[in-house]
Amino acid sequence: MARAFRGDRSRWNPEELLVASLSACHKLWYLHLAADAGITVTAYTDRAEGVMEVGRDGVGRFKSVVLHPTVTVAKGDPERARTLHKPAHEKCFIANSVNFAVECEPEIVVAG
Repeated sequence: MARAFRGDRSRWNPEELLVASLSACHKLWYLHLAADAGITVTAYTDRAEGVMEVGRDGVGRFKSVVLHPTVTVAKGDPERARTLHKPAHEKCFIANSVNFAVECEPEIVVAG
């Protein structure tokens, strides 16, 4: 939890866990769709970022989350690999359950 709430910065807080859940859900759907499409993914990292706002009354909420996955592919069509992020997002249970925008800005790297 954040220091502002007397938390320990070395530990995960609920807000970080929500962003991580969005990232993990997207990743799992993406890897499934890539495997079905014959795309070999050799590495996948994400630098997910959430934007929050806190009102004068101290009540906070997420405004948005942006996923920044970097996917390395060894086999398959790199452009097809890029387009699979859209259906992965559409199938993500977590993204479909939140009331704020979740965007995805992928980068595809071809191995070798």
